Amino acid sequence: MNSTTTRRAGLSIAVVAALTGLAACGSDGSSDTAGKGKDKGGINMSPIAALRTVEKSTDKADTAKIDGSTTMGSLSSMDMKGVMGWSDGITGNVTVTFTGGTQAQQMKQLGQSQLDYRYLKNGFYANMGDRFADEAGGGKHWLEYDYDTLAEMSGAAGEAFQDQMQNTTPNQSVKMLLASGDVKRVGEESVRGTKATHYSGKVDMADFTAKSSDLDADQKSELKKQFEQLGMDTEKIDIWVNDDDLLVKKIEKADTKNGPFSQTAYYSDYGTPLSVEKPPASDTMSFKDLLNKQQPAA
Repeated sequence: MNSTTTRRAGLSIAVVAALTGLAACGSDGSSDTAGKGKDKGGINMSPIAALRTVEKSTDKADTAKIDGSTTMGSLSSMDMKGVMGWSDGITGNVTVTFTGGTQAQQMKQLGQSQLDYRYLKNGFYANMGDRFADEAGGGKHWLEYDYDTLAEMSGAAGEAFQDQMQNTTPNQSVKMLLASGDVKRVGEESVRGTKATHYSGKVDMADFTAKSSDLDADQKSELKKQFEQLGMDTEKIDIWVNDDDLLVKKIEKADTKNGPFSQTAYYSDYGTPLSVEKPPASDTMSFKDLLNKQQPAA
């Protein structure tokens, strides 16, 4: 296993962690410019007012099961399934199965088609499997990604990523629609046999992320450039909410320089038990140590 393959795979794993639906930007900002819908009692209610209720209800639920899929052009396609919690930062146990793209090829070179992720308050861990442990991990299976270290390594994007992972909840799609002010009520539909209300809108990604992250002017400028390099300027968001004012489905779509981005996620079993164990230190290597170990000789 060469150093280039290992480094690329390690970086891909961090990207995947951000795409599982456990993390995305959040904000309390909102606008009341939208069309009218009806609440469960038949009284006219704006989509903004309805989604504020959804945001509060989901925040209070603490945990949920997640089941979804993500495609990022030619880079990656994957399925994810697990349980997440958000009572004190993002926590969770999630299994990601790579189904296509260059990331699937990278994982294949590592002898892996699936990765188990464990999310804790200050970082996340990925189980890289036996081949990684034998050839690059010094006998250790787990890679540790500390949020502070990732922020230091990645500039403004890292600062925003750290903020996402530590401070937002899985109803990020609701928060994004609230912040955008561009949201409409589509109508009543069925989601896996459950009656749900469909809402839709668009978000300016760079502007939203900068506003909802604690970044200075230089960092915001750098972040905007990074979004431009990705070719990702706006994102279309559709969400479905059940009669308990809980998010049951979301779809996010955008165009990028790597091709179309699309993510669909289903949420269920709110309040389900969740216990996340930190992998043993004896079986864990930090991502920073891996990069230092894999640095080519001068």
